[in-house]
Amino acid sequence: MRNPALLALLFFAPGMAVAEARCSDARIDLRWQDGSESLAVEVADTVGERAQGLMFREALDPAAGMLFVYETPKRASFWMKNTLIPLDIIFADVTGTVIHIHEGAVPGDLTPIDSMGTISYVLEVNAGLAARLGIAKGAEFRHPAIAPDLAAWPCDE
Repeated sequence: MRNPALLALLFFAPGMAVAEARCSDARIDLRWQDGSESLAVEVADTVGERAQGLMFREALDPAAGMLFVYETPKRASFWMKNTLIPLDIIFADVTGTVIHIHEGAVPGDLTPIDSMGTISYVLEVNAGLAARLGIAKGAEFRHPAIAPDLAAWPCDE
């Protein structure tokens, strides 16, 4: 008989192929022209959680990130106050399509980082990950927070 706990560990291991993944609040799937990836993700979907973000953290797992979810589409601006690790900040519209990537945000920098358009989702990952994987404008997110009727890549695909 198969062990369900062991199967869950195998299916949700960091860096697993997207084909093996199931849409989960604890993961975000990304796909782009030349690839795909699934990352562990913390969701920041309240005002307080978004304000805190990744501040004061000394490390972020290489296969993880934080997904900021906004109730309504908006132009957003981020800064790195009290953020100790360099980040790539990936901005996506209401469909989960990437519209802008700010690579290598500098820890502690107070310079505003603009979304460069109307967004509904922001994914923060370790600096360099976007370039290393080849994630670019036009890439798509898949996550349960993205409304299925609007999603470029819905969870049921």
